[in-house]
Amino acid sequence: MKSIRYTIQATLLTLAVGLALMSCDRELLDTVPNDRLSESLFWKTENDARLATNSLYTDLDSTNIFSWDALTEIGHVNQPFDLHAYIEQGQYDATSARIYGEWAKAYKGVRACNYLLENIDKVSSTNTTLINQFKGEARALRAYQYLKLASLFGDVPLVTTAISLDESRALARTPVAQIWDFVDKELTDAAGLLPTTYAAADKGRITKGAAIGLRARANLLAGRYQQAADAADQVIKLGIYGLNDSYEKLFSYAAENNKEVLLDRQFIKDTYPVNVFAYMGPYSQKSANSTFVPTKNLVDTYETTAGKLITDPTSGYDPATPYANRDPRLKFSIFLTGDVLPSGVTFRPEPNSGTADAVGNTYIASTTGFNLKKYINTDDYANPGNNGINIILLRYAEILLTYAEAKIELNQIDASVINAINSVRNGRTDVKQPAIVSTLNQAQLREIVRRERTVELAFEGQHLFDIRRWKTAETVLPGPIYGITYKAADGKLTTLQVVGVNRTFDKSRHYLWPIPQKERNLTPTLSQNPGW
Repeated sequence: MKSIRYTIQATLLTLAVGLALMSCDRELLDTVPNDRLSESLFWKTENDARLATNSLYTDLDSTNIFSWDALTEIGHVNQPFDLHAYIEQGQYDATSARIYGEWAKAYKGVRACNYLLENIDKVSSTNTTLINQFKGEARALRAYQYLKLASLFGDVPLVTTAISLDESRALARTPVAQIWDFVDKELTDAAGLLPTTYAAADKGRITKGAAIGLRARANLLAGRYQQAADAADQVIKLGIYGLNDSYEKLFSYAAENNKEVLLDRQFIKDTYPVNVFAYMGPYSQKSANSTFVPTKNLVDTYETTAGKLITDPTSGYDPATPYANRDPRLKFSIFLTGDVLPSGVTFRPEPNSGTADAVGNTYIASTTGFNLKKYINTDDYANPGNNGINIILLRYAEILLTYAEAKIELNQIDASVINAINSVRNGRTDVKQPAIVSTLNQAQLREIVRRERTVELAFEGQHLFDIRRWKTAETVLPGPIYGITYKAADGKLTTLQVVGVNRTFDKSRHYLWPIPQKERNLTPTLSQNPGW
């Protein structure tokens, strides 16, 4: 069910109808603006509160999550003139429009939540449970925005009221530890106001499990491992979530609203669409844009079916057939040479293949020879820019890995940790990687859980934040970018290197983005991050 998307559209329709009715009353036109809905007419009924709450979901992330992974070693910004390419290569500063865009989008969401929370009690209703639910949704969605801001920028202004323009000019940055405190409390309180499930008509709303799950994520990002483990354990013990039976189908229309999804951004074709197919698909698919593409680094991270790294001489890996006998999540996540594309043609990205997808055929074709397969559904081939697929923002596999990682970092290693990791490795009908054993030590388990997060959640918007908190970005990011290995004209295996791209990473400043200069011009009291 995609009712939340219908109700967002209903919000706009209701406002339009209201304005049309106003135009029929000459006296009303004399006192009420005809280009907006007056506050004197709103915040009256439960439906007003519902419509206002629905509108908050439009500020959730969607296809921008793909860009975050493209700024790490597992992804690449495919077109060199894309704004993200400058960030990828470390050639950016506080004037970056892309960085400002993330800041502005997040604070737009914060302001919308603040506005609702300040006005919702004007609504005349005896249904306090429903009004409290709407408050819980707003508080959880506001915490979602602050979680992202803290991860990207560190110290940021903590704004919990709909401030005036003059007040905004005197804001200061709140220490990030206090932001994490706020996020933790907001999500804890919100969870107490939210139901565990909704009726079909309200699928897509924030649930108790989503709020607790976001709390687990926030505390993991903050390095507060006990709180992260406890929150993840709460989600597990709710007993209502589980892994989708098929990883291959997880990002398809057939699997929408499955038991693994805690939070998603919901879309509907024609009415409230998303353009993920056109944005991320291979070039041969009606000139899709291959905006962000996977790299050899990501592909090489997937184990063989023997549960071993491809660098292990006993793994069974053969460079001549690099995708054979590999963790099934590789072929479910990435278009590989020989795959059948939604159009029915075979994916042949080798530079000498003579196909539309051949590396070098056009600047839009993947420069690594890999394309993302997640969310690229045959259903959308007819109209690549008009998709209705939901974008998953939090799922149960992440909860399991968060629980395992937090417990590993606490050195509280027990059977529950091993079970959580093994559930992700072999708990689906189409993913059966060998189980890890309980005799592994903390360092070995840390390496395994980090690898599991990388492959399980590839291109789902978490890896940028992971390599920042692990402090591994300075090691994994610098250097050239590599793609497919193919047989060249001389018969030799050749590994493709992306031309003209060499990533840099300055550990003295690149672990945080700069505070946008535009914001500092408007608000001189905002300080800047180190090195910027």
